[in-house]
Amino acid sequence: MTLRADDLIDRRRLRRKLTFWRVVAFAVAALGIAALAAWFWGDEAGTAADHIARVKIDGTITEDEDLIERLEKIRKSERVKGVILSINSPGGTTAGGESIYDEVRKLAADKPVVAQVGTLAASAGYMIASAADHIVARKSSIVGSIGVLIQFPDVTGLMDKIGVKLEEVKSSPLKAEPSPFNATTEEERAMVRKLIMDSYDWFVGIVSERRHMSRDQVLALADGSIFTGRQALANKLIDEVGGEDEAVAWLGTKGVDAKLKVIEWKDGGSGGWLFSKALTRTVARALGLPQESGAVLEEIGADRLFLDGLVSVWHP
Repeated sequence: MTLRADDLIDRRRLRRKLTFWRVVAFAVAALGIAALAAWFWGDEAGTAADHIARVKIDGTITEDEDLIERLEKIRKSERVKGVILSINSPGGTTAGGESIYDEVRKLAADKPVVAQVGTLAASAGYMIASAADHIVARKSSIVGSIGVLIQFPDVTGLMDKIGVKLEEVKSSPLKAEPSPFNATTEEERAMVRKLIMDSYDWFVGIVSERRHMSRDQVLALADGSIFTGRQALANKLIDEVGGEDEAVAWLGTKGVDAKLKVIEWKDGGSGGWLFSKALTRTVARALGLPQESGAVLEEIGADRLFLDGLVSVWHP
């Protein structure tokens, strides 16, 4: 009985040791596979091979930290040889367009960048496209709408009907103006117009610089008009009519191997299936809702109702 008990104890010890080394072997194998995958897959785009990066800029434009971070990573990646900005946007906030424009210009300083317009690149969408070294659009794409606006409602008539009056005490006449709760004065309109025209002047200036046009040439087009891709080509707002094939061919003229695979660099997370995560947060925050609940609002097109600040957007 004693021998059997000793044998049983030895077997249990051996079994425990065997289990331990199996776990160690499994962990080492897992680490090896992870290291191999990290080497093989490389960048967040999913490849360690040289490639052309595609970045989609869709929907209403806001200050998108995730997109800016992605563009920075693309700029620093040795595997990315060229970049295609796939744009389909009616515009958005002027500050949002400016922040992405600046990041694209940084990217273009290191790698050739081409903008490929889908359905539309209007207002801030066109602002971002102009940051690229070359713009390609479909013949029937909508391009342009160069301009800036501020919109605000006037609910004074409604307040009179329901018997509501706003009382306020403020430090100066222009504080918190224009307001939907009182009629806009000429002084207030003049203040807002100065604001608008300063941003408009900047927008016209970057189009003039990037498209190699005189200021007068740009001003003739910068009355808010939209153009088809063919009209935009005639007006020098784009460089070529076509799609991604033409964008890749242009990159080939800049020393990028046109046979390289085009790989989309995606956002690490998504705020919904129609718009960006940043836009989801904007809409949800405006309604005082949890940020993850903004996807429903996106689907019903409520995103443009909550754009703060100066707006560069085309409203169909």
